[in-house]
Amino acid sequence: MGNKPSYLRTPEESKETVFTSVVHRIPALIYLGDNKILSFAERRMTTDDASTVALDMRTGKVNRNQESNPEVTIEWSDVKEVTKAHLHGCRPMNPCPVYEKNSKTLFLFFICVEDGVTEGDQIEHHKNETHLCYIKSTDDGQTWSEVTVFTENELDEIEQWDTMGVGPGHGIQMESGRLIVPLYAYYPCCFYCSCYCCCWCDSSFALCLYSDNQGKSWTLGNKLTMKSNECEMAEVFDDKGKSIIYCNARLPGHHVGCLVGQRIEAFSKSGGEEFGTANSVVKLLDTGCQGSVVSFPDQSEVQPVHNKWLLFSHPTDEYKRVDLGVYLNKTPQNPNAWNKPWIINYGPSGYSDLAYIDDGWFVCLMECGEKTETEQIACRVFSYNHVEQAIAE
Repeated sequence: MGNKPSYLRTPEESKETVFTSVVHRIPALIYLGDNKILSFAERRMTTDDASTVALDMRTGKVNRNQESNPEVTIEWSDVKEVTKAHLHGCRPMNPCPVYEKNSKTLFLFFICVEDGVTEGDQIEHHKNETHLCYIKSTDDGQTWSEVTVFTENELDEIEQWDTMGVGPGHGIQMESGRLIVPLYAYYPCCFYCSCYCCCWCDSSFALCLYSDNQGKSWTLGNKLTMKSNECEMAEVFDDKGKSIIYCNARLPGHHVGCLVGQRIEAFSKSGGEEFGTANSVVKLLDTGCQGSVVSFPDQSEVQPVHNKWLLFSHPTDEYKRVDLGVYLNKTPQNPNAWNKPWIINYGPSGYSDLAYIDDGWFVCLMECGEKTETEQIACRVFSYNHVEQAIAE
């Protein structure tokens, strides 16, 4: 029997394993155009955050069948270690790719943490032992540059942080050409209350790193006004066609099994330099997990100039990392406009990353498994029509 067209497949039938055999976590995805897509993940010895040993990648070719039953599939290469994403005595974490379309330069941002040091250690002792790094490629990830490490001289705010993270997930390029990389940083309580103590009351805030010269130099934007954590960003437009950066962030300090919380969102009219008042979003649950957001062109028959919609992915259960769903918002500035989720992976589900691959099609790279969400990283390919039909049911 031949393969079923995608619109007839169940979620399990259309899911494909991308990373497995050893422990892989923290997926990241970037679409380069011309049917080229790249996936990244941390390779670990165990599921523990402190056991990461390398960043791995797979390149993919998007195959499009435009016959009577349109179908999109991805042909993945073998797993390859990104050997340049490394600093001696450190472990690489949080892959976050961003693509500069004009120079066709792919940047892979990540952090390198001193071996044996956990995030909790840094927060407890107010000592940042995390390095913000990137490598770049001009041949679609076949070869990479040597690693670049940001210093306090380049980004002086780093010295205020107890630790930091990038993404995880993808960065974006605005239509203006500006590159944006999502970050979050922990600020010591002493930064606010003038006490000097060894405590655990640090507060994390989402912010971004941006570049207006194709990645030659980078500047930090101001942090969100509300405590926030792992984040992703997307570009949308107001009714006058003016650009707005949308930020969707994890609730800090919220863990699996806690009472349900809400995601945090904020908007920037200055390309990520400054965000307006951040707010929690009642319709988007936060169960102590990272989520992904991507913008895509208005799919209605009459498309206003520069109008874009949002798609968001996250586990949908109130207490556990299970049942990954995608949420749709056709009016991005309205937090009440999010639709009910369409479940694209039933059962254990964790971190995810979304990519829009044109023509109304998406790819979601996600942690999932039968007993736990750390068994594999798989991808699902689906269209806007799939989302629309599922929401309507």
